[in-house]
Amino acid sequence: MLRLLLLRHAKSDWSNPALDDFDRPLNRRGEKVTEVMAEYINETCPPPDLILCSTSVRTRQTLKGLLDHIAVDTDIQLRGELYEDSEEDYLPLLQNLDSVAETVLLIGHNPATEDTASRLYGTGSQVAFADLSEKYPTGALTVLTFPISRWTDLREGSGTLERFIKPRDLMDATD
Repeated sequence: MLRLLLLRHAKSDWSNPALDDFDRPLNRRGEKVTEVMAEYINETCPPPDLILCSTSVRTRQTLKGLLDHIAVDTDIQLRGELYEDSEEDYLPLLQNLDSVAETVLLIGHNPATEDTASRLYGTGSQVAFADLSEKYPTGALTVLTFPISRWTDLREGSGTLERFIKPRDLMDATD
Protein backbone atom coordinates (compact mmCIF):
# COMPACT_ATOMS: atom_id res chain seq x y z
CA MET A 1 0.00 0.00 0.00
CA LEU A 2 1.24 3.49 -0.89
CA ARG A 3 0.52 6.69 1.02
CA LEU A 4 0.54 10.26 -0.29
CA LEU A 5 0.64 13.35 1.89
CA LEU A 6 -0.30 16.46 -0.11
CA LEU A 7 0.66 19.63 1.73
CA ARG A 8 -0.06 23.10 0.41
CA HIS A 9 2.70 25.53 1.40
CA ALA A 10 2.05 27.67 4.47
CA LYS A 11 0.83 31.28 4.33
CA SER A 12 3.11 33.61 2.39
CA ASP A 13 4.00 37.25 2.87
CA TRP A 14 2.51 39.73 0.42
CA SER A 15 3.92 42.87 2.08
CA ASN A 16 6.55 43.48 -0.61
CA PRO A 17 4.80 43.93 -3.97
CA ALA A 18 8.17 44.15 -5.74
CA LEU A 19 8.87 40.46 -5.09
CA ASP A 20 8.13 37.94 -7.82
CA ASP A 21 5.60 35.28 -6.85
CA PHE A 22 8.38 32.67 -6.80
CA ASP A 23 10.36 34.67 -4.22
CA ARG A 24 7.61 35.35 -1.67
CA PRO A 25 8.61 34.05 1.79
CA LEU A 26 6.37 32.76 4.56
CA ASN A 27 4.81 35.27 6.92
CA ARG A 28 4.77 34.78 10.72
CA ARG A 29 1.49 32.90 10.63
CA GLY A 30 2.94 30.64 7.94
CA GLU A 31 5.93 29.86 10.14
CA LYS A 32 3.63 28.99 13.07
CA VAL A 33 1.38 26.86 10.84
CA THR A 34 4.41 24.95 9.56
CA GLU A 35 5.34 24.09 13.14
CA VAL A 36 1.79 22.95 13.98
CA MET A 37 1.50 20.85 10.82
CA ALA A 38 4.93 19.31 11.39
CA GLU A 39 3.88 18.19 14.86
CA TYR A 40 0.66 16.75 13.45
CA ILE A 41 2.46 14.86 10.68
CA ASN A 42 5.06 13.59 13.14
CA GLU A 43 2.37 12.28 15.51
CA THR A 44 -0.11 10.81 13.01
CA CYS A 45 1.70 9.73 9.84
CA PRO A 46 4.52 7.34 9.04
CA PRO A 47 7.69 9.25 8.19
CA PRO A 48 7.92 9.97 4.46
CA ASP A 49 10.39 7.93 2.43
CA LEU A 50 10.47 10.66 -0.21
CA ILE A 51 9.73 14.38 -0.04
CA LEU A 52 8.96 16.26 -3.25
CA CYS A 53 9.06 20.02 -2.80
CA SER A 54 8.54 22.92 -5.16
CA THR A 55 11.55 25.17 -5.62
CA SER A 56 9.72 28.38 -4.63
CA VAL A 57 10.91 30.21 -1.53
CA ARG A 58 7.70 29.62 0.46
CA THR A 59 7.64 25.87 -0.22
CA ARG A 60 11.31 25.48 0.69
CA GLN A 61 10.66 27.41 3.92
CA THR A 62 7.68 25.15 4.61
CA LEU A 63 9.96 22.14 4.07
CA LYS A 64 12.63 23.56 6.38
CA GLY A 65 10.03 24.18 9.08
CA LEU A 66 8.84 20.59 8.79
CA LEU A 67 12.35 19.19 8.94
CA ASP A 68 13.05 21.22 12.09
CA HIS A 69 10.32 19.21 13.84
CA ILE A 70 10.26 15.85 12.07
CA ALA A 71 13.12 13.44 12.56
CA VAL A 72 13.39 12.11 9.03
CA ASP A 73 16.21 10.44 7.15
CA THR A 74 14.66 10.63 3.73
CA ASP A 75 15.26 11.44 0.09
CA ILE A 76 14.37 15.10 -0.56
CA GLN A 77 13.89 16.32 -4.11
CA LEU A 78 13.38 19.97 -5.01
CA ARG A 79 11.33 19.90 -8.21
CA GLY A 80 10.86 22.98 -10.37
CA GLU A 81 7.86 21.46 -12.13
CA LEU A 82 5.89 21.59 -8.88
CA TYR A 83 6.01 25.38 -9.20
CA GLU A 84 5.90 25.64 -12.98
CA ASP A 85 2.96 23.24 -13.29
CA SER A 86 1.01 24.61 -10.33
CA GLU A 87 -1.95 25.43 -12.60
CA GLU A 88 -2.20 21.72 -13.46
CA ASP A 89 -2.48 18.74 -11.16
CA TYR A 90 0.51 16.69 -10.03
CA LEU A 91 -0.82 13.28 -11.10
CA PRO A 92 1.54 12.82 -14.09
CA LEU A 93 4.56 13.64 -11.93
CA LEU A 94 3.48 11.08 -9.32
CA GLN A 95 2.79 8.43 -11.98
CA ASN A 96 6.32 8.88 -13.30
CA LEU A 97 8.00 8.32 -9.93
CA ASP A 98 10.47 5.50 -10.27
CA SER A 99 10.72 5.09 -6.54
CA VAL A 100 10.27 2.39 -3.94
CA ALA A 101 9.01 5.02 -1.50
CA GLU A 102 5.86 3.84 0.28
CA THR A 103 5.06 7.24 1.79
CA VAL A 104 5.56 10.39 -0.28
CA LEU A 105 5.13 13.93 1.05
CA LEU A 106 4.53 16.48 -1.71
CA ILE A 107 4.76 20.18 -0.82
CA GLY A 108 3.17 22.25 -3.54
CA HIS A 109 0.83 25.01 -4.62
CA ASN A 110 -2.81 25.53 -5.42
CA PRO A 111 -4.73 24.85 -7.54
CA ALA A 112 -2.55 21.81 -8.31
CA THR A 113 -2.56 20.44 -4.75
CA GLU A 114 -6.35 20.59 -4.46
CA ASP A 115 -6.86 19.30 -8.01
CA THR A 116 -4.53 16.35 -7.38
CA ALA A 117 -6.38 15.41 -4.18
CA SER A 118 -9.73 15.69 -5.97
CA ARG A 119 -8.63 13.62 -8.95
CA LEU A 120 -7.16 10.86 -6.79
CA TYR A 121 -10.16 10.62 -4.44
CA GLY A 122 -12.15 7.43 -4.92
CA THR A 123 -13.38 6.40 -1.48
CA GLY A 124 -13.00 7.42 2.12
CA SER A 125 -14.32 10.30 4.13
CA GLN A 126 -17.01 12.11 2.15
CA VAL A 127 -17.08 14.84 4.77
CA ALA A 128 -13.34 15.43 4.37
CA PHE A 129 -13.70 15.38 0.57
CA ALA A 130 -16.48 17.97 0.68
CA ASP A 131 -14.31 20.07 3.00
CA LEU A 132 -11.25 20.00 0.73
CA SER A 133 -13.41 20.65 -2.34
CA GLU A 134 -14.87 23.74 -0.70
CA LYS A 135 -11.55 25.32 0.24
CA TYR A 136 -7.96 24.09 0.38
CA PRO A 137 -6.25 26.74 2.54
CA THR A 138 -2.53 27.32 2.85
CA GLY A 139 -0.89 24.77 5.13
CA ALA A 140 -3.67 22.19 4.65
CA LEU A 141 -2.81 18.48 4.41
CA THR A 142 -4.53 15.64 2.57
CA VAL A 143 -3.61 12.02 3.35
CA LEU A 144 -4.52 9.43 0.72
CA THR A 145 -3.72 5.71 0.56
CA PHE A 146 -3.65 3.47 -2.51
CA PRO A 147 -3.91 -0.33 -2.84
CA ILE A 148 -0.88 -0.50 -5.13
CA SER A 149 2.84 -1.10 -4.72
CA ARG A 150 4.24 1.11 -7.51
CA TRP A 151 3.61 4.78 -8.20
CA THR A 152 3.47 4.01 -11.92
CA ASP A 153 0.18 2.17 -11.21
CA LEU A 154 -1.42 5.28 -9.68
CA ARG A 155 -4.77 6.09 -11.33
CA GLU A 156 -7.38 8.80 -11.05
CA GLY A 157 -10.08 7.85 -8.52
CA SER A 158 -7.94 5.13 -6.93
CA GLY A 159 -7.26 6.74 -3.56
CA THR A 160 -8.83 6.35 -0.16
CA LEU A 161 -9.06 9.70 1.57
CA GLU A 162 -7.85 9.09 5.11
CA ARG A 163 -8.11 12.70 6.25
CA PHE A 164 -8.01 16.36 5.32
CA ILE A 165 -6.58 18.65 7.98
CA LYS A 166 -6.63 22.44 7.98
CA PRO A 167 -4.16 24.26 10.24
CA ARG A 168 -6.96 26.32 11.76
CA ASP A 169 -8.58 23.11 13.09
CA LEU A 170 -5.38 22.15 14.90
CA MET A 171 -4.65 25.67 16.13
CA ASP A 172 -8.21 26.11 17.45
CA ALA A 173 -7.84 22.83 19.33
CA THR A 174 -4.69 24.05 21.10
CA ASP A 175 -5.95 27.56 21.93
